[in-house]
Amino acid sequence: MVSKAFPESEKFGLTNQLRRAAISIPSNIAEGAGRKSKADFQRFLRIAEGSTNEVETQIIIAKNLNFIDSKSAKKMVKEANEILKMIGGFSKAL
Repeated sequence: MVSKAFPESEKFGLTNQLRRAAISIPSNIAEGAGRKSKADFQRFLRIAEGSTNEVETQIIIAKNLNFIDSKSAKKMVKEANEILKMIGGFSKAL
């Protein structure tokens, strides 16, 4: 987990925000899957997309603060964009 390398002073700041947003992605997908309607499921998929965007932004902030190197940040942003594509495809398939 990349956030383990963040400074101790960020334990309740960026570290916590990044971890919460990352956990929110699959959690919202799972919660939406348990809903009775496609509209509800799609709403939770949009929330998961928002959390993915939040993670991407926090990665960029961590890079700008030199908490992570550019290579790692680029890889993680690419993965976040792949997740966004998967969520979008899933939403269209409903």
